[in-house]
Formats: sequence, structure tokens, C-alpha cells
Amino acid sequence: MKAALDLMWEEGYSAVTIDEICARADVRKGSFYYFFKSKSDLAVAALEKLWVDEWKPRLDREFSASVPPLDRIKNYLGAIYTRQSDNIKKHGRVLGCPVGSVGSEVSTHEAEVNAKIRDIVALKRRYFESAIRDAMTEGTIERGDPAQRARSLEFLVQGALGDARIMNNAEPLRDLPSVALEMLKAKAAPVVSTAS
Repeated sequence: MKAALDLMWEEGYSAVTIDEICARADVRKGSFYYFFKSKSDLAVAALEKLWVDEWKPRLDREFSASVPPLDRIKNYLGAIYTRQSDNIKKHGRVLGCPVGSVGSEVSTHEAEVNAKIRDIVALKRRYFESAIRDAMTEGTIERGDPAQRARSLEFLVQGALGDARIMNNAEPLRDLPSVALEMLKAKAAPVVSTAS
């Protein structure tokens, strides 16, 4: 599953063959078909594994309720630049988001893969919405519809990652935290008086 996801992210879903996946994973093609009916079945399983093993645990840490809401957002967005810079060192180019890259490629076909990607995007967006709602409650983001703001934040992130991939330049991602906070109409945390 890791080999499949890595290849789909690096080369594109359509460009990757089952033979290439088997070669990268060092398994026989017969073994592949024992576990999966098709490349799309493998892709769905690989995306689920990515969510369960990597993304959800990381998002649980980054968006912990013990972290101030604006810091949750800033830390998450700041880490995007770091991860994409690491990809340049490892792969020689910006890879963008694996879910966004595969999702944009299969949006008009591969219904099962597209459905899994939509599920993952919706799950991730809930973390954004929770942080935005908490920030609105504490007064650090102007009141409004947290679900709509979470969608806008997701659009910003995916657009920035897509642009970074197209331009093969991670540097603009450095500004993602400040651009996002401006878009979300964030403001300084209110000062709480301790005087009695």
C-alpha cells in the first residue's frame, strides 16, 4: 500500500501500473491479485491506511484542544512548508498533497477512489472547523460560519499546494499561516484581567 501511494503521489495515478507497484513493493503480481481486485481497490486501501496511520494521529496532535486554536492552525500550516521542503530534498521536486494530487486526477473516473478522497477531505476539514469554532468562541477569529471558513481554509491550502507543485517551488508556502489567518479574520487574543 505504501509503494502504491508513493508512486501515485510521485508519478500520478494514471501513469502508475500494477507492475510498477509490485516492483517497488518487491511482491509478485499474483500476490497483488490475491489481496486486491484492481489498482483502484489498492488505492482505496492505501488512502485509508494513510489516514489511519499518519494523518489522523498527526492531526490529533496538531489540533489538540490543549493547544490554543490559532496555534493549531498556524502550526499545521507551518508544517506544510517543512514537509514540502523535505520532499524537494528527497524527490527533487514539490509533490503537493497526495490526497489532493490523486483526487484531482481521478475526479471524473475511479468513483471508489474519489469517494475515499472526499471522505478524507471531509474528515480533515472537521479539524479546521473545530479550531475555527474554538477561536470564534475565544474571540480570536471574527464570528461567522465555521464550516464555511473551514472550507475556505481547505481551498486555500489545496490551491497553495497545487501551485507549489506546478511551479515546483515550496517557498510561497512559508506565507501560508499568515495568509490563512488574514483570510480567517484572526485577531490578537483578548487580554484576560487577573485583578479581582
